[in-house]
Amino acid sequence: MINSSRTLLLTLAIGGSLALAGCAGNPPTEQLASANAVIKSAEAAGGPEYAPADMKAAQDKMTQAQLLMQGQEYEQARRLIEQAEADARVAERRALAGKAQRGLHDAQQGVQQIREEGSRTPIIVQ
Repeated sequence: MINSSRTLLLTLAIGGSLALAGCAGNPPTEQLASANAVIKSAEAAGGPEYAPADMKAAQDKMTQAQLLMQGQEYEQARRLIEQAEADARVAERRALAGKAQRGLHDAQQGVQQIREEGSRTPIIVQ
């Protein structure tokens, strides 16, 4: 009984190690493509204008990840790609929030101008 438990544990340990090694051995090309798409989306949303630090962080991490992939350090590259994608998502959301804030500000200015014009223009009643 004890011997079969040890055999089972050893088998699970070896199987788990092989599974992890298999994952680490494959280049994260799908994650790279996904992160690049998110970065492009963040750029289109205005990320460079509204969240330049987040965009730079995302792009720097992608550059580092590509260098790691060339060195076949796929697990480290995968982590950086995930971080880059997260940075790009933050940049995109900040850009959307910034645009919404700008739109609100513009609308408030328009209302204020209308009020000022209304108070300056006398109303003539006949």
